[in-house]
Amino acid sequence: MIKVAFITRSTIYTVPGGDTIQAVQTARHLTEMGITAEIKLANEHIHYHNYDLLHFFNLTRPADILYHSQKAGIPYVISTILCNYGEYDKYHRKGAGRLLRYLSTDTIEYLKSIARYVLGRDSLASPSYTWLGQRKSIKNILSRAAMILPNSESEYRRVIQSYQRKVNHQVIPNGADQNLFQYDASIKKDEKLVICAARIEGIKNQLNLILALNNTPYRLLLIGNHAPNQLAYYQECRSVAADNVSFIDQVPQHELVKYYRQAKVHILPSWFETTGLSSIEAALMGCNIVTSDKGDVREYFANDAFYCDPSSPESILAAVTNASSTAYNETLRHRILKKYTWKQAASQTLKAYQSVL
Repeated sequence: MIKVAFITRSTIYTVPGGDTIQAVQTARHLTEMGITAEIKLANEHIHYHNYDLLHFFNLTRPADILYHSQKAGIPYVISTILCNYGEYDKYHRKGAGRLLRYLSTDTIEYLKSIARYVLGRDSLASPSYTWLGQRKSIKNILSRAAMILPNSESEYRRVIQSYQRKVNHQVIPNGADQNLFQYDASIKKDEKLVICAARIEGIKNQLNLILALNNTPYRLLLIGNHAPNQLAYYQECRSVAADNVSFIDQVPQHELVKYYRQAKVHILPSWFETTGLSSIEAALMGCNIVTSDKGDVREYFANDAFYCDPSSPESILAAVTNASSTAYNETLRHRILKKYTWKQAASQTLKAYQSVL
C-alpha cells in the first residue's frame, strides 16, 4: 500500500480555495482506492518516515515546499497550480498596489509571501526562502522533483517556459464530484439568473462583472467570502452594486447545488484561471459557462463555453446575454463526466505515484 502525505498551505481550511477542494477530493478518492493519503498543513510537524511519498500543492508558494522537500529525504511530486497574477498585479491593481507594475511576477510573489508572514496570516517554513527568493526557490524545487502534476498541458508549458527546468510530468485533470453535481433536465432554469461562485478578490474580477450587469434584466448572485487582504475590494463591489446584484457568503459545496440548479449561467470573468472548479461544477449542473480565456480554460472548455474580455464590462455583458439565450449543450457535460471528475483525477494521480515509486 502506498502511503502519501499531502502537504498544503497552512491556511487551506481557514481561507479555502480551489486547492482546498482539489486536495480534499483527491485524498478522499485515493483512500477509496486503498491508498493512505493524509492531508498535512505546511506548519505541522510531519513524520516523514511514515510515508513513501510527499505530494505538494501550489508551486507559487515555494517556501513550504522548500523546507519539507529538503528535510524529508523521500521522493516528492507537486500539483503545480501555477496561477499567473502578473497581468492583474501589473495593470489592474489600484492605489498603492499600482507600484507592483514595475516589478517582475516572481518579485511580486516574493513580497506577498513575506507580507503574509509578517502580518501573521501564513507561516514561512523555510528560512532559506528569504535569501533564495521566489524564482531560485522554484527552480531548486523543480530540479529535485520526481514529477510535477499540472492540471493541463497548457499549465505544464507555462511552468517550463517560466522556469526553464525540464521535469517529468503527468497531467492530472481538475474535476467535480459527479455524485453531488447531478443535472436534472426536468427542472426549469431561470434564464435571468447569473451566478458567480468564487472568492471575492481582484483576480476574480467581480467588480467588472457587477459593472457589466448593473441595472440589466439579469439577477447576479455572487457566492463567496472576500479574501483576507481584499476587504476594500469587497466593499467597493458592494458599494457599486445595483439592486439586481446580491451577495451570499461562501457555502459548503452541497449547498451550491441548489444555486447551480436554478441558474442558466455561471460566470468567472477572472484575470486568470488554471481551470475554474466552479465552472466545471456548474457545467455538470446544466449551466452555460461564461469565462475569460486568460489561463488554461480553453483546454477544458474548448468551444463549449462563452468567452469574454475581463477588462471590458461590455464584453462580459455580451457573453452573458449570448449564454442566457442559448440552449444548454450536453457535449460539455458528457466530456466532463468522461475526463474531468475527481475519480478520474485520483486514478491519474495514482498512476503518477506508481511511476515515481
